[in-house]
Amino acid sequence: MPDHVSAMLVVRSVRSDDLEPLYELILQAELGLTTLKISRDKLEERIQAALQAFAQKKAKPAGQPYVFVMEDLANGRLVGTSAIYSKVGGYEPFYSYRIETSVHASEELGIRKEIQSLHLQQEHNGPTELGSLFLSPDYWGSGHGRLLSMSRFMFMADFAERFEKTVIAEMRGVVNPDGRSPMWGAIGAHFFQIGFPKAETLTSESKKFIADLMPRHPIYIPLLPPEAQAVIGRVHPNTEPALAMLQKEGFEYNNIVDIFDGGPSIQAETKKIRAIQKSRKLKITDIATGLDGTQLLVANGSLDFRACMAAVRDSGDGNAVIDQVTALRLDVAIGDMLRIVELKP
Repeated sequence: MPDHVSAMLVVRSVRSDDLEPLYELILQAELGLTTLKISRDKLEERIQAALQAFAQKKAKPAGQPYVFVMEDLANGRLVGTSAIYSKVGGYEPFYSYRIETSVHASEELGIRKEIQSLHLQQEHNGPTELGSLFLSPDYWGSGHGRLLSMSRFMFMADFAERFEKTVIAEMRGVVNPDGRSPMWGAIGAHFFQIGFPKAETLTSESKKFIADLMPRHPIYIPLLPPEAQAVIGRVHPNTEPALAMLQKEGFEYNNIVDIFDGGPSIQAETKKIRAIQKSRKLKITDIATGLDGTQLLVANGSLDFRACMAAVRDSGDGNAVIDQVTALRLDVAIGDMLRIVELKP
């Protein structure tokens, strides 16, 4: 893609008429992106739930999905999507493995070993979760993925009461090109008797089968095949840039891994996320015919959310000037508020 295309990219809240193009987009998603391996009907349900969430003037975190899409205004094409799930758990618990370390020692033999084990945990009152991030391969590079991901933090900064004090992100684990997950093959396959792709699809429909069949006793990691041990807490190569990006925003590994592919979970205190903590609000006092300068991540601070990269003239006293193109992309006018932040730390 030409570098200039990024100037026409806008991240916005999902609309009902996005259903068909968004479904076509997520059909491209690879294995391991569990929240995107859903049917058209389930996607429609998610969009409707998101529309209800965006329509609420006030809301507390109760599991609502806030779904965003990235649109290329140059051709009207949807090229990416991301989401914030205001709270995990609730009626259907959030399942994961917690890695614990225990000491096994024998004075008689002079042996002392630290052994790690996997402990199944159910979270009914969990944190906010970032998820469902997918960008069309045609648009990889030029900071497009960062724009898609970081825009969520601008929304969270303006509507903090809708989210928990802690945010997690489940990172995609290692899945081989043939759709085989070493972690699933070592554990889940023995209890569920289905392949990883099927299990991944089922979990988007219901999690009851996890409660019915998942082993409840701790699993000692050294007893697993070496191939499975090697992927616990590791991310898929395609996910490494996303992991590095979130780590620079303040996310840290929390010794939690996915029960299916072993991918790591990372977390941060919401208010300490770099893009939230460093962002600032400005009032539009003028709209110019053209504006040069450093490109910043700019959002309109509205539930009808829109964000893009643009030059902003910050007067330093809480006021700002933007250009006409940015005003149109964000659907803002003189007197409206903006939130801005540097795209990278």
